[in-house]
Amino acid sequence: MAESLYASCAQVLSLCQANKDDLETLLHPETGFAPRLREICDQQLVELQDAAVEGTVSSSELDALKMESDTWALLQALMSLRKTTPPEYPHPRDLLAANPYTPPATLAQSIMHASPLLSALVVVREWLHDSAPLPATPGATNGYWRFTRNAVLQGKRTGRIAGGVVAELDPDAVNREGEQGKGLAPDDAAYDKAVVQALYAHVRAGQLDEAVDLCRKANQPWRAASIRGALLFQWRAIANEPREEDAMDDEDAEDSQQWHGNVRRQMWKTVCHRTALNTTLSPTERALYAALAPTPSTSAVLKAVCRTWEDHLWALVSIACEERLSLGLANIARECFWESGLGALEGGAASGPTDGVGPLSPDEDEEWEDDVMKMLEGLGGVQVAEGAPADHPYHVSQLHIILDRTDELLEAFANGLQEGLYVSAPEYPAMTRFFAHLCLFFQLIDIQVSPFATQIILEAYLRVLEHAGQRELIAMYAGALGDNAVERYALFLTSLELSGDATERRLALTRARDHGLDIERVAIVTAERTIEKTFTVGLSLSTYQRKRAGAETGRVGQILPPAKGPLPSIIGLEPAPTDAEILLLRSIEWTTFLESTYDTALEQANVILRYFLGRGRIQLSKTLLDMLPPELGSLVEPEDQATEYMHYRQFFNVWELLARVVETQALEQPQMNKDTRAAWLSDYKTLIEQAREQVVKLLTTDWLMLDADVPNGDRRRRDLVRIRQTYIPELIIRLHSILVGSRSRIPENIKHALSLVNVVADSRYRLYEDFSSQDGRRLGDYLGAVRQAVLAGLEGGGSDPFRILTL
Repeated sequence: MAESLYASCAQVLSLCQANKDDLETLLHPETGFAPRLREICDQQLVELQDAAVEGTVSSSELDALKMESDTWALLQALMSLRKTTPPEYPHPRDLLAANPYTPPATLAQSIMHASPLLSALVVVREWLHDSAPLPATPGATNGYWRFTRNAVLQGKRTGRIAGGVVAELDPDAVNREGEQGKGLAPDDAAYDKAVVQALYAHVRAGQLDEAVDLCRKANQPWRAASIRGALLFQWRAIANEPREEDAMDDEDAEDSQQWHGNVRRQMWKTVCHRTALNTTLSPTERALYAALAPTPSTSAVLKAVCRTWEDHLWALVSIACEERLSLGLANIARECFWESGLGALEGGAASGPTDGVGPLSPDEDEEWEDDVMKMLEGLGGVQVAEGAPADHPYHVSQLHIILDRTDELLEAFANGLQEGLYVSAPEYPAMTRFFAHLCLFFQLIDIQVSPFATQIILEAYLRVLEHAGQRELIAMYAGALGDNAVERYALFLTSLELSGDATERRLALTRARDHGLDIERVAIVTAERTIEKTFTVGLSLSTYQRKRAGAETGRVGQILPPAKGPLPSIIGLEPAPTDAEILLLRSIEWTTFLESTYDTALEQANVILRYFLGRGRIQLSKTLLDMLPPELGSLVEPEDQATEYMHYRQFFNVWELLARVVETQALEQPQMNKDTRAAWLSDYKTLIEQAREQVVKLLTTDWLMLDADVPNGDRRRRDLVRIRQTYIPELIIRLHSILVGSRSRIPENIKHALSLVNVVADSRYRLYEDFSSQDGRRLGDYLGAVRQAVLAGLEGGGSDPFRILTL
């Protein structure tokens, strides 16, 4: 299921990147970036809930998915508000100047639109309503306080009042001073408590209509009236507010004739305030009225029933919104008929300034904003009784989004990633996925975030994708790294190591082009990083990256030793290649997929061949040459690289000829007939002649002699000198042995063997300098073999050792 989640998120990103210049599409309430990701989380949540029943998924995973879904909903709501131009709305005093009968609901809308922070808080409050848990249903009732009513009637019939039960049935009977210690019948009390709790839950979810319906079903219409008092007075027939052009005329005309809401809302708020502070009521009922008319003075009552972090946020936001609207309406009360009556008409419209934010002065509004921001910041340390704590990453994210401090949020998460704080946490993959897509979302809608933080987070997500086996998605996300995209995707390709064949590697490289990366640069950098990886770990990486790179590089098996020290032995069977050697060998694949990178492949092939030959790994070197495309041999630039590559091919042609001579020699059998022996001898002689000519040609043509002025000349020259010291003595001695050993069948070969001495001694070629002090490579070893050849030349008779040269 996690794999499908990664793929679904990538599909959303791909679709939205295709519309990256269309802000309206990106912020569409149903098909935009955030709504799509929220839908993915919701779908995953439904699937995981079934698994939770079986015990394979923890409740914390479900809670995290729910919070991620809620966070995307918050982003959609707030980013749409902040990134789009709000419609122009008349200033409250302008509305009253034109029409003192403007209803308070219309004025409240104007006040809200005039303050960006208030508009954002209203959006947050609506988001909190939508994400609130569903209210519990108290169940049906058979009448108003049925059991209490029966007890009262029974008491009147018998003349004995039931103990502990009120004697009257009006709504205030329980709280009347004369009825202290008395209450409802137990069943009615339990039902009434459930109703109040459900009403509070409806108000918490912003469901006032549902709360009113519940009151009526519970036969408590007086509660319905008190709840409806929260609605601001509205009368569209006399309100100067914009109408939707596509609204139906009949419905609009009918609705405009009706007035709604509370004409005496200020008086109603006073009653709610006193009710909330009435300690004789239950905490839930007090909280209900504190929630209907939230004020700073009743905040303690409201917070007392807050169980989750979201509850605390909702209480704070509700208080801030109500306080701001109350201040705004109070400042223009003298100008509004519904607040001041005829005095507003007799005094005329006020001529107060309209250049401030809303009806408040700039100083008043700034003070309110500072207070709100401080209260919101305080939520970072609030203690909760249920649900995720305040320092949960999603709660921290939501608070920063509300405070419009997303850059600070991403930098903090990126710093945590660098320090390795989250790697071992079980929610690390999910959180990294969320923050990666948050960065990309902000990039798409042109919200400035730290490029450094974005890079760190996306790189962390790429590692998550690698670990999850989502290789086909890497290129898409690496492409979002900007200038670092090539390097990061190359790092991923390097991490593939030996896990894929050439076809899979080619496909992975091709994906780079599909997502806008420079495929040639990716191929080159991947080849370079692979070579580096075989010799060292985590060059120029951060501490955290080195830890990760070390873990990944460990799969190679070992780090390749440098090609220095004593010359390698090339006699006998080579050991099997290590994983590190195979990885170095296969690094050439990345630059051979494209003709445009053949020049780099040529240089890389020379580097690898220098290392393998310097370590005596002849078979690996031959395997490398066989892997290379033939077109590399036709390259002429850079000249020094092309020449070096030609010399390697020349060497292996010679080496193969010498091997074929030995193989052909072994084919001789005593039972051969005359014709077969003649054919064999002809082949044997021809091969020896070819081998002699090719070896002499190699020895006399400055094989692997580097010009002075070339890049990295000193190190490269040392490597080439090591190769000459390893193989030139071997070629000379091996050819000498073949020539001397074949003298019985090809007599003139002893002459050729002695003629080879002149080539070795020639100061033009300085071959004697390539002999070393190691056993088998000493010049004395060769001279000893020459002495034996001279003695062999005397086998035909005579005492002149040079006679053989004249025959």
